[in-house]
Amino acid sequence: MANRSWQRLIGIILLLAVPACAGPQPILRSNKQLHLYGKQMAQQEVQSCRRKVEENGLQPGVHQSANAATGAILGLTLGGAVGASAGVVGGLTGVAIGAAAGSAIGLTVGILGGTFKPLEPEPPYADAVARCLKEKGYEVSGWE
Repeated sequence: MANRSWQRLIGIILLLAVPACAGPQPILRSNKQLHLYGKQMAQQEVQSCRRKVEENGLQPGVHQSANAATGAILGLTLGGAVGASAGVVGGLTGVAIGAAAGSAIGLTVGILGGTFKPLEPEPPYADAVARCLKEKGYEVSGWE
């Protein structure tokens, strides 16, 4: 039974990871151009601008592994501290067990949280895509 739970958890993680591989997309501000041509045409323009920018040698340059590593370090540190403070009731042994358990949980949550953190592309790439879209009448308000 426990094996089935692990299989479900792994399946859910994989399903969540697939959209994360798609990379960040510009968020278009609602304006006259977007209303006039619609979201489908706007997405085609976004893809056109991305291709144009990438053909000129710029790449998005987002690194999920760096986000995961940062999340893991924060989770490990904070989880250990919280676990140690929660284990104070059990004396020195309780502190050690609490710190170990808290660190393990914090590490896992940190890795997952860092992996699915919203990404932003490298600034030169983002600026070039935003400039291209602005020339086409769209406004970029951020990335998701």
